Amino acid sequence: MLRIIAGRFGSRKLTAPQGRDTRPTTDRVKEAVFSILLPYLLEARVLDLFCGSGALALEALSRGAARATLVDRDAKAIAAARANIHALGVEDECVLLQREWGQALTLLHTQGYQFDIVFLDPPYAKGLYTPAIEALYEEDLLAPDALIVAEHDAEYTLLLNDAFELTDKRRYGDTAVSLIKRKVTP
Repeated sequence: MLRIIAGRFGSRKLTAPQGRDTRPTTDRVKEAVFSILLPYLLEARVLDLFCGSGALALEALSRGAARATLVDRDAKAIAAARANIHALGVEDECVLLQREWGQALTLLHTQGYQFDIVFLDPPYAKGLYTPAIEALYEEDLLAPDALIVAEHDAEYTLLLNDAFELTDKRRYGDTAVSLIKRKVTP
């Protein structure tokens, strides 16, 4: 069962996309991630790239984030995310985009968006982590202290360019979560 764990929408059920193309984050991983994110959430601007059901962005809103932008190219994922946004009554707090991730980032750049937290959970085997992180940087979508939360296969090693540093990595069975920040330049 997919649900919001805590906050103003705690225990509310969410709709998951039909089919096997989406891999929802488990409650165990979600609870661990949001325990780490607690100091960053209040009034945060959140981007859920490859959003699937939108569960991570909606959990962030439930726990105090100000706004969430959800992006996915898959029509089933967008339908599920739209249904979840509507069920929680947070249409005014969300932007939902059905686009390829690169097109979405370019559009968000042209509209002046910046994000404090970015959830990055693409299909594991597609090799999209490094290109997506670099595009977030190149499109100037990261606030100065932004945190990227990348969920990936535990055996996968993220390749980061010199602008980023891995600040934390936690393993939960076959899944790992890496926290990435821009390096502070003196």
